[in-house]
Amino acid sequence: MNKTAEFNLKELINSYFKYWKWFVLSVLFLSLLAFIFLRYSIPKYSATAKIQILEENGASSELSVLQDLDVFSAGKTKIEDEIELLKSRSNYIQVVKKLRLNVRYFVLGNLRDDELYGEDFPFTLNFISPDSVVNKSRHIFYVDLDSDTSFQYGEDIDAPFKKYDYGAKIKTKIGDLILVPNNQYLSEYKGKRLKVDINPIPQIAAYYREQTLVAPSDKMSNIVNLSLVDPIQERAIDVINELILTNNQNAVDDKKAIADRTTKFINDRITEIYSNLSSVDQTAESFKESRGIADLGSQSNVNFTQSAASERQLQDASIQLNIANSMKDLISDQEGYDIIPTNVGLSDPGIANAAQQYNTLVAQRNRLLESSNEKNPVIVKLDQQLETLKRGMQSSLNNVTNNLDLQVNSLSKQLSQINSRIYAAPSNERALRDISRQQQTTESLYLYLLQKREESQITFASAAPKSKIVDSAYGSNLPVSPKPRIIYLAAIIIGLLIPFSIIYIKDLLDDKVHNKLDLEKLVGDVPVLAEIPKIGRKEVKLVQKDDRSVLAESLRILRTNIDYVLRTRKSGEKGNIIFVTSSVPGEGKTLVSSNLATIFANTNKKVLLIGADIRNPKLYTFFSNDDSSSNVKLVREAKIGLTEYLNNPDLNLKDILVPTTVNANTIDVIYSGKIPPNPSELLMSDRIKTLFESVSEVYDYVIVDTAPLMVVTDTLLINQYADQILYITKAEVTEKKALEFPLKLIREGKLKGLSFVVNNVKQANLGYGGKYGYGYGKSVKKWWSFS
Repeated sequence: MNKTAEFNLKELINSYFKYWKWFVLSVLFLSLLAFIFLRYSIPKYSATAKIQILEENGASSELSVLQDLDVFSAGKTKIEDEIELLKSRSNYIQVVKKLRLNVRYFVLGNLRDDELYGEDFPFTLNFISPDSVVNKSRHIFYVDLDSDTSFQYGEDIDAPFKKYDYGAKIKTKIGDLILVPNNQYLSEYKGKRLKVDINPIPQIAAYYREQTLVAPSDKMSNIVNLSLVDPIQERAIDVINELILTNNQNAVDDKKAIADRTTKFINDRITEIYSNLSSVDQTAESFKESRGIADLGSQSNVNFTQSAASERQLQDASIQLNIANSMKDLISDQEGYDIIPTNVGLSDPGIANAAQQYNTLVAQRNRLLESSNEKNPVIVKLDQQLETLKRGMQSSLNNVTNNLDLQVNSLSKQLSQINSRIYAAPSNERALRDISRQQQTTESLYLYLLQKREESQITFASAAPKSKIVDSAYGSNLPVSPKPRIIYLAAIIIGLLIPFSIIYIKDLLDDKVHNKLDLEKLVGDVPVLAEIPKIGRKEVKLVQKDDRSVLAESLRILRTNIDYVLRTRKSGEKGNIIFVTSSVPGEGKTLVSSNLATIFANTNKKVLLIGADIRNPKLYTFFSNDDSSSNVKLVREAKIGLTEYLNNPDLNLKDILVPTTVNANTIDVIYSGKIPPNPSELLMSDRIKTLFESVSEVYDYVIVDTAPLMVVTDTLLINQYADQILYITKAEVTEKKALEFPLKLIREGKLKGLSFVVNNVKQANLGYGGKYGYGYGKSVKKWWSFS
């Protein structure tokens, strides 16, 4: 840390530390308020519980009965959903009803009422009105317990109470009430006044729902933490435990309700499906009877076998018929006797033998014709035999073809019948299959529902809660609110912040000069020679000889600094004319000039004090025995001064000098004289130059009390005669922006030898933050003095 930063930090700390008394008082006051708050506040206790949300597997869930039917779609339990279900409004309403949290009992005290909870109530409150009225009503009444048999009842604490016996009906705006005494605890509350506060159940349920904190212990965990803060720890524990039990019981009831509705649904479906199954069985039976079907598969195999056999027989008969017809045509078309085919596949052996015999005779005839002619008796005989055989074969072939025609027709008709049965089998099979499929589907669904009904009954009997209690609600037995350490720490912090904020805002809005340090920051390189302490109204305004007051010491510092500045700026010249001015009237320039002249005179120097503020002269007040305004006016009018000197060329310097004895030292004073009508013109005359030149040679120091710079131009008209200009600022009065005016005059070259002096500085602000202030020759202020 550099020196500048360190200095600024110390300065900042010191600027607040000087108000340490305010900080101490603020902290003590806030600590007292914290003590009172802790003394009379109602402590609150915390109760905590931990549960595990159980995952619902598909086989064990009560919805599993209908999952396979796509009636519901059950997935993995979501912790967020379970938390919302746990914090449902209906759960809290049930908890409030069961624990009767809407009825609260208080024992009235002087400053704080003590609430009762548990079983130690002095009486029990019974309502005659319906729950729908009581649960939504608000009513407060007071009870004075006088004796074991009677009590005093009132609805306004300031109104007279009415006496009732226990068990008597009390008419109220929410209906009739009955108080039943609890003799075990009644004696403890005799002579005390109890307050009974009845609130709407939804309102109390909403309050506890808002106060209960339910959150998972980890993002990926099924463990859920529950906590509740309440003035009565036992009640907080009961609320959390009852909330868990209520939520679990509601989950079980929901599961049982679903299982019960599922069972009813399945029973209805079983009844309906059983009726459908009987109808399908009857349809199958009627179909088989109408179609003559015993076993469709066996009958189809028989038909296929018969069809194949008939087709083979029909084919064989057709072939035989074709061969027979061909043989018959061949024989009929012969002109003469030629060889005919044999063994062509005819099944008739007679035709085959006749054909073979015919071919033998034709061969024999053909051999004989090679050596003979047709008239040969042997050939003629052979022709006769051949003709007989031909007619016999033709007759046999006719018979064969007729038989084969009949056989072919019969086989064709038989095959057609078999094929018609085969072609009808697919439609029968399809119809029968549709009936069988419907029969199987209905039967399968029937058996499935019977199975699911048993599962539903098992689910109903074994319905389990959704959560498992890991830790039942428990309390810490130490209040969580209010916490004394935090309250006192907050009181100390706030106690420090209040004065700090006030001081900070005050400093932030402050635009006044306070001490030498403030002024040095604003004026930069322009020197600040001294700071003059604040003088009380009853204190002497002029320093005395051998004075050791803070005022005297500050003026001595000013005197030393002026001597140093004059020596450095006017080497080789006397340079003893000092102007004292300010921004506006009332900033203490006359005070400084008068005391400065006095402090210089104490060193046996020849000093001249000139009152150059001829518009508003104040110098008379410091050297008059009577400070009254009338006497000052008479003195001013009686004495001639600077005005007369400038206006009358016949007057000499000695004519306007007024020797004045101060502290056994003589100070020559030139008063301002009468107020002229043309002060600016007078100050521009050559006589003012002559005056300053002459007095500079005669006196060691010439102190000139001039007019304020920002009000009139008088000082600017004569500032060229000054060797040093003291610009007086008044602490807590001079605005910082007013200092821009003299600084601007310096930059423009209109002022020379300017230095600043801070007047009217509080003792705490003297020096750099008061640390290097004056401490001797002055009565020490008591610790309770804050300024």
